[in-house]
Amino acid sequence: MPRETSRPPREEPWENGWAPDTSRAPGTRRLWLAGALAVATVAACVTAIALNDEPAGEATDARGGKALSDDETGGLISFATPSADASPSDGDGKGPKPSETASPSAGGHSASPRPQGSPSARASASAPSPAGKPSASVPASADRSVSSVNYPDRYWHIGDGLVRLDPVRGSESRQDSTFTVVKGLADSACYSFATADGTYLRHRDFVLRSERSDGSSLFRQDATFCARSSPYSGAVMLESVNYPGRYLRHQNFRIRLDPYQDSDLFRMDASFFLVAGLD
Repeated sequence: MPRETSRPPREEPWENGWAPDTSRAPGTRRLWLAGALAVATVAACVTAIALNDEPAGEATDARGGKALSDDETGGLISFATPSADASPSDGDGKGPKPSETASPSAGGHSASPRPQGSPSARASASAPSPAGKPSASVPASADRSVSSVNYPDRYWHIGDGLVRLDPVRGSESRQDSTFTVVKGLADSACYSFATADGTYLRHRDFVLRSERSDGSSLFRQDATFCARSSPYSGAVMLESVNYPGRYLRHQNFRIRLDPYQDSDLFRMDASFFLVAGLD
């Protein structure tokens, strides 16, 4: 029986003259596989192109092949675009209302606007609007004493020409702690504080003091303060008319004019009750 020579025995190397079988083309199976893969790739590309060319907004119903419109399929999820002229409003389309202001009242217990949330419930609050005006006129020749929110047993008191926050002592102390609230010297919608000896409380070097009017415009402005709403019921914050954004506050028991600070401590130090005169 003749020996097959298409594949050399393991012991016969190529150098002995063996040659491969030439009855079929080499790599035929690989060529068929490559051709089938190419055909499948082309078919997939054609299918994808055909699907992309379908009109937008139509979908195929898998149950019956019926084309469905966007109304039937629900369409894509979309989000409304805000109007270009949209702005916060209070319901009447006129925009947000300006911040409310407060006016002094006898006893210091009148209802005053409160910001959203009490100071103990919120860590900070925005500064009162300097553009606002007191909501009520100042009563003529109203004698008032000014007490502190966080030191209710201390009152504004004139000592050596400066205004401090002191406890009440004797009759003389009571007289120096009582002021006549009049219409503002520089703005009739705001307030000025006159003393029994004819002087006024005015800020100079950002310190509140008692001085006699020199008739100047600067003095009238330094002696005029506008009441703003306070986070504490019945209290007011007093803003300088010529330094908007600065408020009277006590620090080390001295009354100063300081810029607004977004803290509960500042709001307490700058909130006062205007109560009936002590004398």
